[in-house]
Amino acid sequence: MTSRLAPIRTLLLLAALLPLATWAASPIAPPKGPVPVAGVDYVVIAEGQPYAPAKGKIEVVEVFGYTCPHCAHFEPLVSAWKARQAADVTFSPLAAPMGGHWIPYARAFFAAQSLGLAGKTHAAMFNALHVDGSLPLSKPTPEEIAAFYARYGADPRTFVAAMASRAIDAKLQQANEFMIRSGVEATPSIVVNGKYRVIGNSFEDMLRITDHLVARERAAKKSR
Repeated sequence: MTSRLAPIRTLLLLAALLPLATWAASPIAPPKGPVPVAGVDYVVIAEGQPYAPAKGKIEVVEVFGYTCPHCAHFEPLVSAWKARQAADVTFSPLAAPMGGHWIPYARAFFAAQSLGLAGKTHAAMFNALHVDGSLPLSKPTPEEIAAFYARYGADPRTFVAAMASRAIDAKLQQANEFMIRSGVEATPSIVVNGKYRVIGNSFEDMLRITDHLVARERAAKKSR
């Protein structure tokens, strides 16, 4: 999977321009394409568990990294996919704490989430890192990151404190544990209901497979 600056810029712009109305749940449509095959299109996770289970919901987790160019390219596609989902699907982006330059931005994501800012800053963070370069890909200071979130209503001191808090330490640990038990080793990765890790041979294929696995979980839920 490769990405170039121009496609990323175009896709991120489209994501930013999605009208709020498109985020409403759509009628359930049958998945398209061939039925995915275990071991080829997805991996069955032994004793897998959802990241944040919710009664009656089908969880789809996207493990991503803000500094990952592939994730920047995937973001508008997965955002559009999310907009088409029915109300029984919960979509959870999960910042991967893979070490090094991944950690400050993983902390930033969870801090923004805790302060209610993640929704309106998610695509903008990809843009800042991969399009306009207003944030560094490596060795950012907490103050630089907080200045970015200040443009969206965060108090810089509060944001810096949140990034360094024990609550965010716990979020990183939870994310790491989920990745280990799900076998996630790269980004972007999708895990459905804690049971299936999507493989796919392209971003579009990943989402096609996800549609089938969501439909499978929905059918299983109805048969109980």
